[in-house]
Amino acid sequence: MSRPQSTHTGHGPRLTKADGSAVRVLVVDDEPTLTDLLSMALRYEGWEVRTAGEGRQALTIAREFRPDAIVLDIMLPDIDGLQVLQRVRADGYETPVLFLTAKDSLDDRIAGLTAGGDDYVTKPFSLEEVVARLRGLIRRSTLAVADSTDPRITVGDLTLDEDSYEVFRDGAAIELTATEFELLRFLMRNPRRVLSKAQILDRVWSYDFGGKSSVVEIYISYLRKKIDAGREPMIHTVRGAGYMLKTA
Repeated sequence: MSRPQSTHTGHGPRLTKADGSAVRVLVVDDEPTLTDLLSMALRYEGWEVRTAGEGRQALTIAREFRPDAIVLDIMLPDIDGLQVLQRVRADGYETPVLFLTAKDSLDDRIAGLTAGGDDYVTKPFSLEEVVARLRGLIRRSTLAVADSTDPRITVGDLTLDEDSYEVFRDGAAIELTATEFELLRFLMRNPRRVLSKAQILDRVWSYDFGGKSSVVEIYISYLRKKIDAGREPMIHTVRGAGYMLKTA
């Protein structure tokens, strides 16, 4: 069995929800030793933690607990983590998901992310890494509270609010996952600038996919369906170079 490499977490400033209440995290893995260690590390952050050892149990808990983030093992004894995620998304929850897997395969990584997951760590991992990744996902989700500068970015009729994590196009609200939001924020911070797939991977996913840039194409297509559907396109492909956001 692969165990985390450390039980110490180097946590930064305590992260809470905007109303000051505790962040809720659901940890799903069929190895009790692992869920115990992760629970301990996350409770050390001041977070409220629930655990599940099977996929169906995880779904039941998720519907009642309404977690702010989910740590989800891909290999589970009943239904796999990808199916759990699909059902969570089908329930209408855009909760950020951090996948755990023993398979250190780029194809698996792509499968997890394109199924709607937001990040990925392979076993064995350090608890510090899991906590750091979760803090990043939670900051990018609806829990994030930005600093005192103007939280709104506007390009044409598209507005993104970094405090409330709301996005509007011509006044209409657009629902995005944490990863879609981060991708759109990067595009909107660089209007009329061509961003390569490598730049986007590095900024939005923060690690190398070994050339598997198809995840960028997939997430760009997700964004286009939400941002550009039935409207004048703002997200443009620059053939052989990358992507650019600009007003029509």
